Amino acid sequence: MIIAVDGPAASGKGTIARALARHYGLPHLDTGLLYRAVAANVQRLELDPSVEADAVAACDFDDSLLDDPMLRSDAIGSLASVVSAHPLVRASLLQRQKRFAQQPGGAVLDGRDIGTVIAPNAEAKLFVRATPNIRAKRRHAELRSHGSPISIDKVLADIRARDLRDSTRSNAPLVPANDAAFLDTSFLSIEASVQRAIDIVESRIARD
Repeated sequence: MIIAVDGPAASGKGTIARALARHYGLPHLDTGLLYRAVAANVQRLELDPSVEADAVAACDFDDSLLDDPMLRSDAIGSLASVVSAHPLVRASLLQRQKRFAQQPGGAVLDGRDIGTVIAPNAEAKLFVRATPNIRAKRRHAELRSHGSPISIDKVLADIRARDLRDSTRSNAPLVPANDAAFLDTSFLSIEASVQRAIDIVESRIARD
């Protein structure tokens, strides 16, 4: 069984995807980490993330990089949104994601284009969303817990800018799949969000 979980930054999709993976005993891939790894590589190599050739040159990285806590920083997240807009970067990482999705037994993947591009035939597709203000508050709290002095206004501006880049890029934009179920986590607890996600998956399985 393949479960595709899409949605914008700080919507809760990663938390929900990890919980679904535990619940169903499936491997999980946060595909956003792949783009964050490319962004970190761009930064390390002192390349320009807005130049497609530079971003493609940074796509060759070892899987061990995915465990680096630095990838979770907001600065790398903003760079990742820039490099992910390049069609050749997405093409370079496409097969890596498809292989993960198509492994025996299935998998849970979360990102921006799982249900539309990576696993269009997934048995269950969720599009997780929340209001920009709620998402900014969540991200701000997370960053402050790690010692970042960033203001919530800056976090909100970054989230709005990232949403615009992700939803308007020409290649694999952030859009819900036609058959995705919407899950708005704005006013739900983590536990309620996860239970709602499980209910959605169960209803999709039963329908098939």
